[in-house]
Amino acid sequence: MTTLERTITSDRLLTTAGLVAMTAVAWIWLVREAARMNGMAANAQMHMAMGMADMRVWDASAWLGLAIMWAVMMVAMMLPSAAPLIVLVLGVYRRRHTAQARLSAYAFLAGYLLAWTLFSAVAALAQVVMHRAAVMSPDMRVGSSVLASAVLIAAAVYQWLPIKNVCLTHCRSPLGFLSVHWREGMGGGLAMGLHHGLFCIGCCWLLMALLFVVGVMNLLWVALLAALVFVEKLAPKGALIGRAAGVGMAAWAIYLLAA
Repeated sequence: MTTLERTITSDRLLTTAGLVAMTAVAWIWLVREAARMNGMAANAQMHMAMGMADMRVWDASAWLGLAIMWAVMMVAMMLPSAAPLIVLVLGVYRRRHTAQARLSAYAFLAGYLLAWTLFSAVAALAQVVMHRAAVMSPDMRVGSSVLASAVLIAAAVYQWLPIKNVCLTHCRSPLGFLSVHWREGMGGGLAMGLHHGLFCIGCCWLLMALLFVVGVMNLLWVALLAALVFVEKLAPKGALIGRAAGVGMAAWAIYLLAA
């Protein structure tokens, strides 16, 4: 193995280890936060059973806390499926062995995470609005089967739409994305990361909305949806599996309406 090959291999291992560490930290935080929120939900349900109102105020501070929760959850769910492109981009930058290139690599990762942070802010706002409208239960699920079915049907239809396929194609083809969207410098790295993050959001935003149906901090479903996203983006038949999942969502919606 040549010196260049050893350097490339070392860069890939270091980058992969860093992404694994970030994902692991996010999951550890989610497990602890889920335990705390489950305790709060149990207290709220007890108060409701006793005929007492939930006295929590869903204001700006509640939105901020929820936005942080969603942002960490997006790191846990999305980094694994985005890892191939992130490793590729960071490897290209780091092989230049300049401070500017290293900063550009970090800017790319920051841009990708920024896109999902913005999504998290919107998701948290939607959650606050639904809480204020009293359509969410204490365990952070929509309490209406009709609303839950509407979300499931929307997600099912989206799995088959051309826009979903376009976004998924970008996510499934790292080299294709870079050949079209490559930019130099820190600003270019940030813009590239943000651009890729927006494609990921376009691909997965309604899958993330399913958390309102199954429970925003239901870690089993968080893991299952993360696995679906991973398979869609990286498996050879990922697009087909995603469409099959859409059929399952539609069947689930019909079951809820019938029940």
